[in-house]
Amino acid sequence: MDMDELYPIGDVARRTGLSVSAVRYYADAGVVSPAASTPAGHRLYDVSAIARLELVRTLRELDAGLDEIRRVLAGEATLRDLAATHLTLLEGHEARLRSRRAVLSAILRQDSTAEQATLMHRLVGMSDEERDRLVDEFWTEVTTGWEAPERMVEWWRAARPVLPDHPTAAQLEAWIELAELVRDGDVRQALRRELHEVCTTGAGPVMSSAPMLEAFEEATPIGQAAMDAAREGVPPDSPRGLDVADRWIEWLTGVFAVADVPRTPDTPEFRLQTADHMLAGAEWERTPPDPEGPFDRYMALVGTVNGAEPEHFPFEWLAAALRASAAPR
Repeated sequence: MDMDELYPIGDVARRTGLSVSAVRYYADAGVVSPAASTPAGHRLYDVSAIARLELVRTLRELDAGLDEIRRVLAGEATLRDLAATHLTLLEGHEARLRSRRAVLSAILRQDSTAEQATLMHRLVGMSDEERDRLVDEFWTEVTTGWEAPERMVEWWRAARPVLPDHPTAAQLEAWIELAELVRDGDVRQALRRELHEVCTTGAGPVMSSAPMLEAFEEATPIGQAAMDAAREGVPPDSPRGLDVADRWIEWLTGVFAVADVPRTPDTPEFRLQTADHMLAGAEWERTPPDPEGPFDRYMALVGTVNGAEPEHFPFEWLAAALRASAAPR
């Protein structure tokens, strides 16, 4: 393209991808003026004007307004400033689209009524404080009317949904389902019965007692050490693996004392039995959660909302470490 040549409006339209009327409009609006005119009054554009028109087309496709474009062309604003402003607007638009998609998906899944659709739309727009209040009310009702273990209640309340600043459609859909679940009176009653039975029958009173829960918390760093070692591919029979096994056995024999059960001596046979229990735990973990169980469903939805990848305990790795630790050393 000749830098000194002037081009008629038809050529400019073809080179920029704009219509002739659009080129005229931008000239009349004072956005990009022609470089000259023919004696007959036909507009002529130089290379610089054509380049500005191409930029105008790009910015318009990004939904920039004429005033913004004028400021950029006049040097009053940079492209970076304009991009930052429009990126913020675009992210807000995307968030609204994700919210609408979540509501529409829920409507299709549930064959919802107009009233339910309105409610779901409100649920998606809840603030963090409103979500926290709804969850707190849920757990208050679930744990009222029976002596729920205080430490267990703290654990249950700590598992709560926290939507990120830019949630995915799946996270929003999970939040809608979770919000409907915690608002359901029948679900609250069912969960109260479930947790009451777990904590008050069989081994429940012992397992949910404060000393036992404290003992479980003491196992957290040992369990984390096992998960780290398994994730890093540490051989179970390595010095590090044997150390984890020793720490686990030391903790486990202490748990028996908390449960007022005669302390089992640390023998190779005991370590092999514990390894078998680990393998049974692995089989149990592979069992799908009860889709009808309100507690399992609540925890699964919280995990989805929070975007948390489930971290599986390395039962098999620890079983192998325990077996290796039972051999003479």
